[in-house]
Amino acid sequence: MSMREPLVTVATCNLNQWALDFDGNLARIVQSIRIAKERGATYRLGPELEICGYGCEDHFLEADTFYHCWESLVTLLQSDVTDNILCDIGMPVMHLGVRYNCRVFCLDRKIVFIRPKLYLADDGNYREKRWFTTWKIHADPTLNLQAHMLPPMIQHLTGQIEVPFGIGAIATRDSVISSETCEELFTPDSPHISLALGGVEIIGNGSGSHHQLRKLEHRIDLIRGASAKAGGVYLYANQQGCDGGRLYYDGCALIVVNGHIVAQGSQFSVTDVEVITAVVDLDDVRSYRGAVSSRSEQASSPDHRSLSRVPVHFHMSQPKDGFYQQTTPRIDARLHTPEEEIAFGPACWLWDYLRRSKAKGYVRPSIRRLVASVAAIVGVMCHLATAAANAGDAQVQHDIQYLLDVEALSASELANSVLHTTYMGTENSSTATKARATRLAAEIGSYHLNMVIDTMVSAVVSTFSLLVGMTPKFGVHGGTPSEDLALQNIQARLRMVMAYLLAQLLPWVRSRSGFLLVLGSANVDEALRGYMTKYDCSSADLNPIGAVSKTDLKRLLVYAAAEYAYPTLAEIVAAPPTAELRPTSGDGEHTQVDEEDMGMTYDELSWFGRLRKIDRCGPLWMFRKLGGIWSHLSPVEIAAKVKRFFFYYGINRHKMTTLTPSYHAENYSPDDNRYTIHDMAVDDDAAAAIPMPPSLEPTPSAFRAWVEQEALMIIGLLAATGVISGGFVLGLHRRKARELHELERERTRKGSKKIVVAKPVARKKLPTGVTWWERAIGVKSSKMSAAAAARSALIGGTVLATAGTGVIVLGIAAASGVSSYSDFHSKMSVMVPRFRKNVGDFFGIVPKAGPTPEQLEQDRQDMALLVSIFSEEEKEN
Repeated sequence: MSMREPLVTVATCNLNQWALDFDGNLARIVQSIRIAKERGATYRLGPELEICGYGCEDHFLEADTFYHCWESLVTLLQSDVTDNILCDIGMPVMHLGVRYNCRVFCLDRKIVFIRPKLYLADDGNYREKRWFTTWKIHADPTLNLQAHMLPPMIQHLTGQIEVPFGIGAIATRDSVISSETCEELFTPDSPHISLALGGVEIIGNGSGSHHQLRKLEHRIDLIRGASAKAGGVYLYANQQGCDGGRLYYDGCALIVVNGHIVAQGSQFSVTDVEVITAVVDLDDVRSYRGAVSSRSEQASSPDHRSLSRVPVHFHMSQPKDGFYQQTTPRIDARLHTPEEEIAFGPACWLWDYLRRSKAKGYVRPSIRRLVASVAAIVGVMCHLATAAANAGDAQVQHDIQYLLDVEALSASELANSVLHTTYMGTENSSTATKARATRLAAEIGSYHLNMVIDTMVSAVVSTFSLLVGMTPKFGVHGGTPSEDLALQNIQARLRMVMAYLLAQLLPWVRSRSGFLLVLGSANVDEALRGYMTKYDCSSADLNPIGAVSKTDLKRLLVYAAAEYAYPTLAEIVAAPPTAELRPTSGDGEHTQVDEEDMGMTYDELSWFGRLRKIDRCGPLWMFRKLGGIWSHLSPVEIAAKVKRFFFYYGINRHKMTTLTPSYHAENYSPDDNRYTIHDMAVDDDAAAAIPMPPSLEPTPSAFRAWVEQEALMIIGLLAATGVISGGFVLGLHRRKARELHELERERTRKGSKKIVVAKPVARKKLPTGVTWWERAIGVKSSKMSAAAAARSALIGGTVLATAGTGVIVLGIAAASGVSSYSDFHSKMSVMVPRFRKNVGDFFGIVPKAGPTPEQLEQDRQDMALLVSIFSEEEKEN
């Protein structure tokens, strides 16, 4: 017995499309449709702009791109691939002279409907408005669908002259279907709400969404919410892979019913085509919607009932034998950890770039410290590729055959063919780092070389010396900062030169053809700070970690050490990060530590990067936000750190313009190509530069000499001032002090502006309200006016306090071992408050609360009295 139930099999997919690869893209589209049909699907959804590839960029401005897309569609419609299945295909369409990003619905070898994108992605990595225009929704629903004139090649093939173009829905015999596209899901007023209220039961979202750490969970939440709020079947398709640019599209095709996931594709894969299907019951959608009264009230509005529909004589549900077919059960969302994302995403990105560039492998110039994460990622790439090949993936097997001329092999064997690592040491390199590099290469299986480049460095230095008659020296040998930096940069840049020589000739050395690609290793934190040499190992063909933070890279190394049996990575994590460009210590270990060189930690750099890009903070706003985050630091310390960051950010902006193309992984990526757009020359004053950058500070020995000299001077000043001030204080007239108080009382009582001399007041009758400065001058004295006495006491006391504070401060500085003005400032901001507290504890002084209003008023009166005394004294003189 055959019957038709409201059960529909729907399909969506991840496709590894490549920009402008029209033949390859079409082949993958056809393969996905055939797989969907084999599984009984009557609706197939594909990614955004899948025919030409999402990343065509300015090629979208060329007529060729549109023409070749129509050619691909002709080839698709000539075959039987669209028979009995509604295909939702992404491609650009020119309508009335305007370029649109469209969904083209095809069924039974004909075009049914073309739906343009309403809202375009135009921030971050996206520039869709540069190439496309948004479709505007009309208040009159009858104007939301227009007639689109098909190109002659389609007219000749299908016999169609025009098709509906605009915003609407396809009405089959048993359901209603429509779509939204990528960015529209992320907008505040997403189309899926109005579509669901308008009766659409199946909504497709063809997307071109890139990978970013921790982003997938947000995307899944939006997709689940899209169908949970108003009910319905929601399908999501995405590209998966590198389509020729800095982005990796991370797949994760989804099918969600009433807010529950029933099918999920992989996020990272080296497979070109992945199709997921699900059997859904449309009655579940109708029941879910009908149970919510408020939704039904909104759906009954005339505005939502007016959604334009394109009728199609087609059944989404197909006849089945028997009375019952089981729907696809719910599943939980599968999410990777951040370290897995860093391992898999860049690994798949490198695999795509390798096979599409026709290169024979990669060269990594050095595998020291956290730079070893690049080699680890290539090792993960080899694991993914060999696993897919050994599982029977024909395309991956074909790609490996091109590289190795073998079919199935182990990950280490593939690594030995495609990954070439070197350790380029100098006399400044540590033996421990070299040993770790050699062990890690053996664990991964790479083709490894150890070399010493001192000869190259010496040749460059000697040539320079012959030219100018002077020889630069490292700072520890008495050289200036400029000499020291130049000698470091020579080593770094020669490594880049050697790396490109190896990339060109290592295949020849190994009796192979082709060329290798050089991998860079600068991370997002180093790029933000500019802590790298321009045109050194940071300059390469590709950089898989250029937008990954140092903190996340450490997590990657810990993960890979355990998951892929690379135990040396755990040792590398424990080692302090260092450039190894200055002379080593006597035991062969390196004393040059990156964080000390930079003047800030990598954790601090991560905060600076996130606040600068994600929270859009300049120096002032960053200082304000960090004040509430870094409670362990004083405002002065926070301000110094923020100024230091923006100073180096400003002076190193020119380095960002030459950054190696890197995998986009973080939303605070410093990629200057399109993600973070700033001038290449930034005013360091506008960037809140610190007044004295470290390059202008004296050497530690010179600074200590300055501390000792200033301490002796202040001690001498203190002694002389003590003698002079003591004489002034001892010479003050006690009676004058009592007179001051009585004179003021008399003037206040009589309202007189002129001070009249009153009788002295006995010492023991001194009023309790007498202020500190009155008590200070209330001692035996010789003949002296009240104003002169007050002035002398204030000046002498101020000099004494200043000199004493100076000695204390310099004593703290000497005891703390400070070596620079910035270090002095940083330590003092911490130690002076601590010193005050210790003194208070010693004398039993309990910190008091702030002054009361009465105390403030008394202080004001005291100051007014002091001013009036000075004024009267000047008049008398």
